[in-house]
Amino acid sequence: MIDEAKPLFAQIAEQVEDSIINGTLPEMSRAPSTNELSSFYSINPATAAKGVNQLVAKGVLEKRRGIGMFVKEGARTLLINEYRTAFSDNFIAPLLTEANRLGLERDDVITLIAERSKEFGSSHGLDPTTTKG
Repeated sequence: MIDEAKPLFAQIAEQVEDSIINGTLPEMSRAPSTNELSSFYSINPATAAKGVNQLVAKGVLEKRRGIGMFVKEGARTLLINEYRTAFSDNFIAPLLTEANRLGLERDDVITLIAERSKEFGSSHGLDPTTTKG
């Protein structure tokens, strides 16, 4: 779980985000406290607090005085949109740049993706007609 190249607080924030996206931490539910996170990951509470505060600033979590930290309504959609944009910037844009460099047309790229998707699905036991399994 620990990635030495990335700050611990950022990894904590990312783990909470992943839990929100995959539904194990639903919107409006209580999020793990700073103490729970620091205990679970065996890290300094200040480090856990920095990760949590990052999510509060982003609008994903909200502090409720005397009650704890909660996942905000709309947090999942906000995160999915953010991750989708990052996916496009980090993977789709370079893919299209390379496709253009190679002289590939849009349909060529779509065909290559469909073929690779089928290979991926077959080798991972997924339905070959979808990437969702």
